[in-house]
Amino acid sequence: MKLFGTDGVRGKAGDFLDAMTVLKLAMAAGIYFRKHSTTKKILVGKDTRRSGYMIENALVSGLTAVGYDVIQIGPMPTPAIAYLTESMRCDAGIMISASHNPYEDNGIKFFDNHGNKLGVKCEKKIEEIFHNDELLTSEQLTGKHIGSSKRIDDVIGRYIVSIKSSFPRDLTLRGLRIVLDCANGAAYKVGPTILEELGADIITINDKPDGFNINENCGAMHPENVGKLVKEYRADIGLALDGDADRLVVIDEKGEVVDGDKLIGALCKYLNDENLLKGQACVATVMSNKALEDYLNEDNIALHRSNVGDKYVLEVMHNEDINFGGEQSGHIIFSDAAKTGDGLASALQVLALVLKSGKPASEVLNAFDLYPQILHNMKVNEKKPLEEIEGLDALVKSLRARGLRDLIRYSGTENKIRLLLEGQDKKVVEKGMEELVEFFKKAL
Repeated sequence: MKLFGTDGVRGKAGDFLDAMTVLKLAMAAGIYFRKHSTTKKILVGKDTRRSGYMIENALVSGLTAVGYDVIQIGPMPTPAIAYLTESMRCDAGIMISASHNPYEDNGIKFFDNHGNKLGVKCEKKIEEIFHNDELLTSEQLTGKHIGSSKRIDDVIGRYIVSIKSSFPRDLTLRGLRIVLDCANGAAYKVGPTILEELGADIITINDKPDGFNINENCGAMHPENVGKLVKEYRADIGLALDGDADRLVVIDEKGEVVDGDKLIGALCKYLNDENLLKGQACVATVMSNKALEDYLNEDNIALHRSNVGDKYVLEVMHNEDINFGGEQSGHIIFSDAAKTGDGLASALQVLALVLKSGKPASEVLNAFDLYPQILHNMKVNEKKPLEEIEGLDALVKSLRARGLRDLIRYSGTENKIRLLLEGQDKKVVEKGMEELVEFFKKAL
């Protein structure tokens, strides 16, 4: 049974992620973190899903059984857990959330004592402990060595102060009208509070979670709702978060969704102009449009690429000593302000950019055109190693000779191959994709 995926452990609550599995996972994580413990404290937060109660209690039981004291802070954004774990000097932090998924799913994300997401090696060690029933039994404690738990409700203020401090002191949001969609998720309290305290006129929607309506026809997955309200209320900008508020989708004053690559490009150049961009470079994933790379290169800004997933973006940022990166899906990382992708920290930087430019969002956030790009998913009978497929290397060389950028990879969870082709000439891209699809129909 493989537990960890691209972003922690995720699955249907009560099925893949049932109480017994969570209990064992908590014990395994506790045993792992205990080896390097300094405080014997672990922080636990969650989003607004009903299943969070079940998972939270199972986590507490497993962690206290191996000697940890648990601090429960209730519904808070994922980036808040990362920040507070380090701020409160905990050995680790745990966030219960399935991010943008529907309420039926849930997940568990782990952070180390510095608020960083765990790497693959750490996850593998926890998974090895999880499958070692003898170790799980022998490491359970008794008597005074069993841990305790307590709930703290006032940490929200610490996170709010932290995020507000990332906004330029010489700016105010007074006079700015903003539509904010909280996705009935973890930011339903902190999101409106931060923007209102900075002076904005806020129209807040989907801020009444009931345990089942998280991400339901709202938030970052449905920004068209915000677009309609931006036009109706003549707002300056719209902001849509996802269920755990680590993702941001921006809507301009015309009600149009700003492409994620264009957002990364605009923010990167803004940081560079403000002398805040470290290393004259930023990080995006292999999915990002090459037009972003060419746009940044105009100002001698290098673009490094990572695998898909914000933790891989962070990994490259750390390795290259870079303080800005993101995914086109809306995970934007300002490492000077947040430990991981933070929708609210990103929103404040977007607002600062718009205010300082003196231009409408539609102009300042749409500075370049994207190259034609085609994504195609194909079902396959087997996942034959790509390097062993006869004729693929020659086809790829032919595509690249025509000026196309390619990305060919298998799905991690399904019997599918994912194909991406991109280039400046749409017809050349379409013809190339036809060739690629026909090739894999025969090869797989």
